[in-house]
Parts: sequence; structure tokens; C-alpha cells
Amino acid sequence: MASHDSVLLDRARGALLGLAIGDALGMPTQSFSRPQIAERYGRITAPIGASDDQPIAPGMDAGAVTDDTEQAVIVAELLIAGHGHVDAGAFAAALIAWEQDMIVRGSHDLLGPSTKAALTALQSGTSPEESGRYGTTNGAAMRVAPVGVASPLGPGLLESVVEVSRVTHNTGLGMSAAAAVAAAVSACLDRQDLDHALSAAVALAGEGERCGYWVAGASIPRRFLALRPAARRLGEDEFPQYLYDVVGTSVQSQESVVSALLIVDRYRDRPYDGLCCAASLGGDTDTIAAIAGAILGAAHGAAAFPHDVASLVESRNALATEDLAERLLALRAAAITGTTTTRTTTTRTTPSTQR
Repeated sequence: MASHDSVLLDRARGALLGLAIGDALGMPTQSFSRPQIAERYGRITAPIGASDDQPIAPGMDAGAVTDDTEQAVIVAELLIAGHGHVDAGAFAAALIAWEQDMIVRGSHDLLGPSTKAALTALQSGTSPEESGRYGTTNGAAMRVAPVGVASPLGPGLLESVVEVSRVTHNTGLGMSAAAAVAAAVSACLDRQDLDHALSAAVALAGEGERCGYWVAGASIPRRFLALRPAARRLGEDEFPQYLYDVVGTSVQSQESVVSALLIVDRYRDRPYDGLCCAASLGGDTDTIAAIAGAILGAAHGAAAFPHDVASLVESRNALATEDLAERLLALRAAAITGTTTTRTTTTRTTPSTQR
């Protein structure tokens, strides 16, 4: 698409490619503890295949991606088909069909807890506005990078985040996590440096906390700001242990998303090393690496990652990142020129006491 300048297209492709590479690096280590990873693999430095006892992705080939990338592609395709909007029913149907396909493929890498609960509720007749009212995990954040590519910074970005998140993660925590990732990606596409991109992430995450249903949980932007000074003082070996022991690497948004942002902050000039660090952490390694990869890829472009690794991941998973990036950038251009329609933001709702 000739209307997109080369730097913008490279950064958009870098976001999608970085997400997929981080996902593939973390695929064989996800759900293993940090000591288990150290004993089996040492430090992850390249895509490797999963062992047969991998609890989520047994026997998967080196370079294969997981739900993080596959659901991000679903979001991207739905955004493009909907001219910047994602229909809740279509999104739910696509996720259900995706999980059925994964079952046929023999994968254990199925829908996360928040997404699964939300889709079960939808199938039982719950409205899309209510189905995601308890979704607090990182499922919305892991797949939101295409929104950051398609939407410039501004009020419309949060509205887009809400639209693609509320079906499964209609809580302040879920929205805040997704908003942080989308804002950082979008800011990087605007050629802002990573300090400004992380500031944009903090700001929009703060706004995201006021969307959806309230649930108890620590603030994602405030945790990041509070933990960053200590993280910056740590040595190369101490830093990942700090993420594992103090920040947290679970599927909970206030742990994994904050860990991903801290990795972006530390490895701003060494993006691939940052993804290898994430893949070696323990816990939800694929998602942490995918989120960090999307932001670092948006900051540096596709050349941030080794060519052989990028080629393996794209070919193994039949990913057409450049084509997808071009089509998402067409939405971004339309949003900038004001040719897209406005969206409706979900506001904070008083939570039910019934669980």
C-alpha cells in the first residue's frame, strides 16, 4: 500500500512480528517454573520445540505460536472486516471456532480462564455487555496489539480497546491491561521514543481502569511506576528473578503485563534479548514475551529481530505480517482523516455481589 511510508509500515509489521516471535520463544516454557526452565534449557536464546510433557503445548514444533498470536490475528481480521469495529457476536463466534480447531489439532492451548467463562456465559444467553464482567486476566492484553496499529493515540484508541475487550474482559483490570499495550504500540508507530510510549501506556491504562466493572486488584499503571525504579537498579541476573519473585509472571494482568512493561523498559535497546529474558522467566512466558515483543517491535521495526528467527516464525505459522500491517494501517489512516465512525465507550458499572 504505497500511501504508507516505509518507517510506519516497518514498525507496524514489527509489532505483529515481535508479538509472534515472543510467543514462539515462550511457547515451550509456558507454565513451567523458573527452576524447571533453567534445568531443562538454561536461558532461551532461539525458538525450540516443546517437550512431550509440556502442559499446554506438548510436542509443538520450534517456532510455532500459541493463542496469543492466533487470537491477535483474529482481532486484526475482524477489525479489517468491520472497518475498524469488532462485532461482539462475531468475535465470540470466532473465538469459539478457534478453540474447536485447536481441539481438533490436539492442542491443550485453549481459551484462557476469563475468555472461556465469558464465552460460556454468552452461549447461555448472557449479553455481551455482561459476559466479561469478571475477566481480569491478560487475555485482552495479549491480543490487542492490532488495535494499537489500527488506531492513533487519542480518545478513539480507548474506545477501540473497550470494543474488542468487553466481551471477555469487561473490568477495569482487563481494560487497563489492554489499554497499556495498545497505547504503547500506537505511540511507537507515531515515532515516539520508548519513554514517551511507556508514559502513554501508563496514561491510557489509568483511563482504562475507569472502564468496565470494578473488581478488586492492584493498579497496573501504579504498580509499573512503583516497581520500575527498583527494577532499573538490578543487575542482569537479578532482574528476571525480581520479575519472577516480586512483580509476578502469572496470567493475572497486574503481574504479567507489568512484567512485560518492565522488560520493555530494560531491554529498549536490545529487543530480542528482552524476549529471550521473558521466555526464560517461568510462568506465563509466552504472553509476557508476546506483549513485550509487540511493543519493542513497534519501537524498532522488523529488523529488531534476527532474520532467521523471523523467517521461521512467519513460515511455520503461515503469517503474512506485512499484508496484515498494511491493511491495519489503512484503518489508522482512515481514523486520522476522520472517515471512521465513532464508537461507544463502556463506562464503569457497579459490580454485582453475585459471583
